[in-house]
Amino acid sequence: MSALLRRHPRCGEPLSCVPVTQGLLNRGYRLTTTRGTFFLKQHLDAPTSGHATITRQHRATERLHALGVPVAPALPDAEGLTVAQLGGHCYALHPWVDGRHRDGAQLTAAGSRRLGTLLGFVHTCLERVLGVAGVHPAAREYGSADPEDTFRLIDELLALARARRRRAAFDELAEHRLVERRRLLAAHAHRRPAAAAPAAGGWVHGDFHPLNLLYRGAEPAAIVDWDRLGVQPRAEEAVRAAMIFYVQPAGRLDLAKVRAYARAYRRAAGVDAAELAAAVHRVWWERLNDFWILRWRYQLHDSRADPQFPAVSALAVWWTREYDAVCDAFAD
Repeated sequence: MSALLRRHPRCGEPLSCVPVTQGLLNRGYRLTTTRGTFFLKQHLDAPTSGHATITRQHRATERLHALGVPVAPALPDAEGLTVAQLGGHCYALHPWVDGRHRDGAQLTAAGSRRLGTLLGFVHTCLERVLGVAGVHPAAREYGSADPEDTFRLIDELLALARARRRRAAFDELAEHRLVERRRLLAAHAHRRPAAAAPAAGGWVHGDFHPLNLLYRGAEPAAIVDWDRLGVQPRAEEAVRAAMIFYVQPAGRLDLAKVRAYARAYRRAAGVDAAELAAAVHRVWWERLNDFWILRWRYQLHDSRADPQFPAVSALAVWWTREYDAVCDAFAD
């Protein structure tokens, strides 16, 4: 720690370093020094992403900050560098942001409009900072999951769930949802999005959800964790974010808040209703074919995402049943 702070002489001497987050892409620590409080980030995927990629992310957030986007850019050291490599690991130091996370249940209609406006502002500012991305180079793959591949995955996950020596309530629910999803896919396979469906690409945050957005009161204070910054269909990020912010414990969406959010996003990002409706269809199909939580549990033996499964798995079923209402909420 002292070696890192020697590179940041204006930050003072360390007093305490307390873990605050731990994920697949990074670890975070609240670092208190003789001159203040900071957020120390350890990039766990640095061998994959690389020092240069992290530096590019930092430069982008610096420029976003200059445009008024609420971010907490990495602090440069005495040599002007924002990434330190110590002991084979990459670290970055950020200002500490006092704030709290707020999900959709905690957002009013006005707060939902602010959220949509914020994400639209992020997308337009990223275009100014990084340029026009055009159509995503992998757009032909977006929203085109093959149900035959999904059927094979369902069979594999069912076998793993049924083979558990000590079956818990989670395993019973997983089996029920897998069988149910197989029936849904068989009934809706003809609705698979066309492989060549156009997707308006753009630079996106890549992981916009409640745990990556800090609020101070009713106002967003900082968007954090830009590790997945990249080019994707921008309207799909707007839809995915809404699915996380506004899903209720029973697996339904608060469509009134979704409508307020989507209208504000369309105005701020200059996205028309047709583009957003197409994104809704692609993300619906993606969710219908997605079992990432069960893959973590049964294939990777990682149960950290288990608490999300009841709402996420119910949402795919509810969304299929209420497909038209969901499309109307996004495109109205």
